[in-house]
Amino acid sequence: MQSTIELLNYTSDMGFIDQDDQQYLSSQWGACVHQIHRDAVDVRDMDLIIIGCGERRGQNATKSSSTGPDAIRKAFFKLHNWHPALKVGDIGNIIEGATLQDTRAALRTVLSEIHAMGKKALVLGGSHDLTLQQYDVFRGSDTLTDLSIVDMLADIDESSENRYDNYLMEALTQTPNYVRHFNLIGFQSYYVNPQLIETFDKLRFDCIRVGKARENLEWCEPAFRDSGMVSIDINAIRFSDAPANRLASPNGFFGDEICKITRFAGMGSNLSSIGIYGYEPEYDTDEITAKLIAQMIWYFMDGLLIAKQESPLNDRNQFLEYHLRFTDQDAYFLKSKHSNRWWMQLPDAQFIPCTHQDYITACNNEIPERWMRAVERLV
Repeated sequence: MQSTIELLNYTSDMGFIDQDDQQYLSSQWGACVHQIHRDAVDVRDMDLIIIGCGERRGQNATKSSSTGPDAIRKAFFKLHNWHPALKVGDIGNIIEGATLQDTRAALRTVLSEIHAMGKKALVLGGSHDLTLQQYDVFRGSDTLTDLSIVDMLADIDESSENRYDNYLMEALTQTPNYVRHFNLIGFQSYYVNPQLIETFDKLRFDCIRVGKARENLEWCEPAFRDSGMVSIDINAIRFSDAPANRLASPNGFFGDEICKITRFAGMGSNLSSIGIYGYEPEYDTDEITAKLIAQMIWYFMDGLLIAKQESPLNDRNQFLEYHLRFTDQDAYFLKSKHSNRWWMQLPDAQFIPCTHQDYITACNNEIPERWMRAVERLV
């Protein structure tokens, strides 16, 4: 395991710090985030580590490194911290390598070491293909994980030689494979080949189109609860709410909805890293997109606190237990006294995340869809 000092060989300080005369109040995140330097804060003391990586050559070989991570920080640092119990550190920005592969290797190394320390990482991108470096953490540690992607597209374009368009192909088909389960949330049907979604469905992956997700966002929350990594492309947000994305759509999640989604991600008990990608500051009118991403991070922190205070499932004193039968199946449901979240038991006795609606469905002697799909994956 490398030390914090060794990790700093891959990063540089935030570019706006010396030029920023902003004096932060003690309650603002700018005064609460610990800047990690060689003679200052140790990564191992933190709950969450922020990493900037403006690499965009995976999307377009002519693009220079983005200043987006610093623009997001400037907006986030102005927000007030309601959760002083969280210790958040910032390790700076990954130094742009001479080649795209150099940058990816540096990001992979930093993420792997943070994961090995048992800490969570927040990556501020950069183009969405950097998601693979999040996945490489599990590939390198020989560990299975649930992978959740929030994107209007399914980035599997076999006709493209551009890794940005088909990085999911590598993550989902490479052997050995470490994706235990895959969630694609917020895809827009008219941009996605229906045969691809059919294939995902046959593999019992969960693909939730944006219309269904927006009907009931709470239904999406269990998908994030067991995810080891979450990746968000801001093209999943409608253009009017996040204009700094040249690949955006007039439809998508509203600003408040994507904030709820990042809160769900923070509440995940197995989360190792979350990445927010696709922000292009040169197109950000009045810094609206930077402000929205800053608010997404604020809600993510809110979710982290909930996860930090949640009791393990084996501490049954902290849960309400419900035993019932549906369609000749014996099942237990658990409800957290702290967060009001639900879990349901499968035939193999393991518990999976679910919603209150799944419990109501079972009470009506019907099989919850989430239960059925989970059982099918056991076969």
